Amino acid sequence: MSTEQDPNIGAPPENWRQRVRQIGPGIMAAATGVGAGDLVATMVAGSRFGYALMWAVVLGAAFKLALGEAVGRWHLASGQTLLTGWRTLGKWVLWYFGAYAVVWGFSYGATAMSASGLPLNALFPGLSVRYWAMLCGLAGFLLVWFGRYAVLEKVMTVLVGVMFVTVVGTAVLVAPNIGDVFSGFVPKLPEGSLAYMLGLVGGVGGTITMAAYGYWTFAKGWRGPRWLPMMRTDNAVGYVTTGIFVVAMLVVGAELLAGHRVVDDDEGLLILGDTLAADYGQWARIPFLIGFFAVSFSSLIGVWNGVSLLFGDWWRTIRLPKDAESSAESHAGLTSSPAYRGYVLWLTFPPMALLFLDKPFLLTVTYGVLGALFMPFLAGTLLFLLNSSRVPAQGRSGWLSNFFLGLCVMLFVYVAYDQLVGLFT
Repeated sequence: MSTEQDPNIGAPPENWRQRVRQIGPGIMAAATGVGAGDLVATMVAGSRFGYALMWAVVLGAAFKLALGEAVGRWHLASGQTLLTGWRTLGKWVLWYFGAYAVVWGFSYGATAMSASGLPLNALFPGLSVRYWAMLCGLAGFLLVWFGRYAVLEKVMTVLVGVMFVTVVGTAVLVAPNIGDVFSGFVPKLPEGSLAYMLGLVGGVGGTITMAAYGYWTFAKGWRGPRWLPMMRTDNAVGYVTTGIFVVAMLVVGAELLAGHRVVDDDEGLLILGDTLAADYGQWARIPFLIGFFAVSFSSLIGVWNGVSLLFGDWWRTIRLPKDAESSAESHAGLTSSPAYRGYVLWLTFPPMALLFLDKPFLLTVTYGVLGALFMPFLAGTLLFLLNSSRVPAQGRSGWLSNFFLGLCVMLFVYVAYDQLVGLFT
């Protein structure tokens, strides 16, 4: 894949029809961030609390939309990558990100491959989950290693279309009560629902992959503040679409699984497939499993490419001389750099060992600690960078962006505290 500017792209689009044709990076970012784990968490919340937490799904999507817009605005307004911005805050920021990326990548690689292998094993049980997972990892590796950005965007768009048809179609199939659905948009917290609410608000498409959005805007050929309106449209389409996915999943959980004990991991989605088959026939199970695969594999592809771009830029940035200048164009060769390719390999092959063994305790704790701290780190650094002289005046945050980024920092700090307490107690 190349991140060089597309020569067919000139001035920013002037009307809505032209903007629709340019949409892509937002779909990549949002589809990457919403994986099988997010859908399971939403389904479990729906099975236990019905529609009472629908408002939390919508609020979570709004927070991620604000974060995605901030990431994109930094890249387009400053003309620099996010790693370059972090470098101005001190070397400790870069070392924190590097440590997080290494540990996170090893653990996530196995998680993403397993989540992609589960539905394929349910559809074709002749091969075990472990080996389906390995095949999915290899497929993602080859696609990212040899595919250009335009190819990846088309593949992701197809997968998002499959996700939309299958997940939303399943929600329509279960025939929800519209009055009950709308009642869920009124904020309320049933007893015992706080942890689920925090998970929904903090987990709708929110991971390290959000930081990759700006790199995909560069790969698309967008440069400079004049592309900000297009970026905002693109970002909004991506997160509105994934918000609809998650709302649909909560509907399915509330209607089909109320009163059932659902496994709180990726295998919980298989339980839903079996329930669909029991209630509507085997035909209903098959499209749902295809959608399950599309959700999981789109996350795998997005991470293999997006986080590898981040790691490649991290390696480039941390080796720059102290007073060296860095521009957006310096990211153009990242996909051919040893660091980018090495991280793609790191995501694919070492984690396959975890498909045979349980995760080591130390790795699990380290992954949990660094993961809990990343989202407040991202929101906090964006809040600082976008209100500083590092960004031209037209790219700085207004009151609305500052309001949402400030809320994100407070929410994610609380979620991090809650997760860390859970890890050590």
